[in-house]
Amino acid sequence: MEKVLVLLLVALAVAYAVPDPRGIIIHLEDGELCLNSLQCKSKCCHRDTGLSLARCAPKASENSECSAKTLYGVYYKCPCERGLTCEVDKTIVGSITNTNFGFCHDAGRSRK
Repeated sequence: MEKVLVLLLVALAVAYAVPDPRGIIIHLEDGELCLNSLQCKSKCCHRDTGLSLARCAPKASENSECSAKTLYGVYYKCPCERGLTCEVDKTIVGSITNTNFGFCHDAGRSRK
């Protein structure tokens, strides 16, 4: 009985030691269903409408529509890629009506 238990524990340890490159709950690929942006490799959980299912999507590139980062973690327009800023009107009305979208711009290039 002890040998079976030890063998089972060793098998479990080996199974957990081998990392799975594809996540089930986190590290989700683009197109997979998500509940929050923290689950996605791209860090953007995107939905088209209020009734649609959210899916992981790539971050917005330069001159693409974007949303400012939110606490909710689900976006109608993804935030910008690293190094870009989302120039958006951050008013309370835009936040409530979900119309506070902007465009991604390279802040370094804009200053010149």
